[in-house]
Amino acid sequence: MVKKTFTCGISVLFLALICYAGPAFTSTDTGPEKMELISSTSDKMAPAVFPHKVHQEAYECGECHHGMEDGEKVEYTEGMEIQKCESCHNSDVLEGKKKGKEDLATFKGAGHGNCLECHKEVAKADSSKKKLRSCTTCHQKK
Repeated sequence: MVKKTFTCGISVLFLALICYAGPAFTSTDTGPEKMELISSTSDKMAPAVFPHKVHQEAYECGECHHGMEDGEKVEYTEGMEIQKCESCHNSDVLEGKKKGKEDLATFKGAGHGNCLECHKEVAKADSSKKKLRSCTTCHQKK
């Protein structure tokens, strides 16, 4: 009887551990809910405030994030380590690379080349979101 009770107790404990602690072991870091993006090359504008969680709810990670291999952009794959933009978007790595008129060798250029382009597309598609085209959408006045 004691052996049966002990075995049953261990089973219940194991199931409780899986139910309550299991998600913690399998969850992935989705990054901060909100970020302040500071460009080291410009102090004219306030840092951009980026509502990361809001963007995660609306878009797939690969629509913004990517990697780099041998000096070339590599599309995002699930589980890819996400580094700071400036680890590649700097003059040592991307000297002379441009996207339209934006200099991709700067964090500012990368942000404007990706974020601003997307904001313009969304605002064009939905006139109620025309404020997305404004600098103060991201660079909020202090």
